[in-house]
Amino acid sequence: MTDLNIIALVSVGTHPTSGRTRRAEQDARAVELGLRLVGERLQLVHAGNPEEEALRGYLGMGLEELTVLQQPPGADALPVLAEYLVNAGVQMVLTGSQAETGEGSGMLPYLLAERLGWPLVVGLAEVESVENGSALVLQALPRGQRRRLKVRLPFLASIDSAGPVPRQSAFGPARRGQLDAEEVVVVEDELFAQAQLQPARPRPKRLKVIHGKTAADRLKAATAKASGDGGQVLRDLTPEAGAEAIFKLLREEGVLR
Repeated sequence: MTDLNIIALVSVGTHPTSGRTRRAEQDARAVELGLRLVGERLQLVHAGNPEEEALRGYLGMGLEELTVLQQPPGADALPVLAEYLVNAGVQMVLTGSQAETGEGSGMLPYLLAERLGWPLVVGLAEVESVENGSALVLQALPRGQRRRLKVRLPFLASIDSAGPVPRQSAFGPARRGQLDAEEVVVVEDELFAQAQLQPARPRPKRLKVIHGKTAADRLKAATAKASGDGGQVLRDLTPEAGAEAIFKLLREEGVLR
């Protein structure tokens, strides 16, 4: 697979505690996977500000240059990236599943694959082999499961926490690496310009959390018949009475406040 042309799309991340900019965790996993496949032949591409120092965190993983498609804040990266990839002769594009800054909607891989007309693999964990114009890959599924897929080239893949753990970024290579800025046509993101940003709300907690030392214990607890010590069976209620009972339960469980 060393003769493949692979591009990793990277973005600027942010530390969850300090808020300082850094390399994005999932994008770094995509870079790590690319390095394992083609080594230093991996190409890095970012759409944004070429003066962003956080991008050097990717160069510190052992790469000499990073291509920056120069864009101001609020520009639409989708058409710029699509045009660049069409002309790059690439067989595989790797990226994180969701950005840590900006919109962070997680829609870019889907929209980019749709515009290019390429297959999209979500949750790529490993690329096993590439031959005859197709790749045999492992897709990460919930609860640690894996699914083997055969995908035609070229394709785009998003990597999440199931991807390989990224190596440490070394300071020396990070400073020696080059950020190559390229001028591109700037397309304003009208939808984002009209949007209103607000802090994300915490997700409601699960009603029932299964605890157990082993998978067998957790399965037994999840499938065990309820003892029926608490709670009540409600029958032949009016819609208003049923809604009131559900509302009361959600308040007791802390889902609603």
